[in-house]
Amino acid sequence: MQTSGTSGTIAPMNQPTTYIPPKVWTPPASSGGRFANINRPVAGATHDKPLPVGKHPLQLYSLGTPNGVKVTVMLEELLALGHSGAEYDAWLIRINDGDQFGSGFVAANPNSKIPVLVDHSGPQPQRVFESGAILMYLAEKFGAFLPTEGTQRAETLSWLFWQMGSAPFLGGGFGHFYAYAPEKIQYAIDRYAMEVKRQLDVLDRRLAEVRYVAGDDYTIADMAIWPWYGNLVKGQAYDSGEFLQVHTYTNVLRWTDEIAQRPAAKRGRMVNRVVGQPSSQLHERHDASDFDTKTQDKLAP
Repeated sequence: MQTSGTSGTIAPMNQPTTYIPPKVWTPPASSGGRFANINRPVAGATHDKPLPVGKHPLQLYSLGTPNGVKVTVMLEELLALGHSGAEYDAWLIRINDGDQFGSGFVAANPNSKIPVLVDHSGPQPQRVFESGAILMYLAEKFGAFLPTEGTQRAETLSWLFWQMGSAPFLGGGFGHFYAYAPEKIQYAIDRYAMEVKRQLDVLDRRLAEVRYVAGDDYTIADMAIWPWYGNLVKGQAYDSGEFLQVHTYTNVLRWTDEIAQRPAAKRGRMVNRVVGQPSSQLHERHDASDFDTKTQDKLAP
């Protein structure tokens, strides 16, 4: 006998379970999986909590996920170039606790995703959300890591937006179904593993031709791609290195290892990090001296 409810129809117990979508979807009591406690079908704040503001014009509210690391690496690279105006406060947003649904965070980013930057250097605070938008904003503000015209600029932006469009297949697609979903679904894993390997092949072929993804120079495109695909080819994402045979993407590995040796990249990877060895974590960053208590030179590249 079949049973039906708001979530659809379930096949008889002696047959493989097949989900038949109902005419009108309603959210289940729990979607299961690692992030079930923060998933919901509506936007907006769930509680009143203003954002803290530190001493620097640039205020970052983030977490050390790949999208968060993009921005902290950029800020540390700017400081390494001597742009003192890039000094920043980095506040930890614990997404598993729902910090991104506080009223202050939602005002800064109505999409309730990290990272978000608020620039207080002008007459009025300027919010910037979406990691790619933040990278572009900082690059144009300080005139660094983004060519201003011509082929190089077009190439940089093309690869930046390649990453922005591709990463959801890696994180929300492959990573979710391979590592976080409450059950293993072969079709979903096969579908996204195929796409992730295709993306790695795209990147590997490109890096066989050039030193950095946009050409000879290190740009915001590298900063965007490295935290995602660099982690992946080093076997540090979703415990999936053997499954995806990431060691075969030798050009991506060469590029990944080169960026990992940059002092600014090492520092940026530490900021707002809450996993790994304690020496690799700097939960909040409010001054360059905050790194002094950490053994960053011992971080694995």
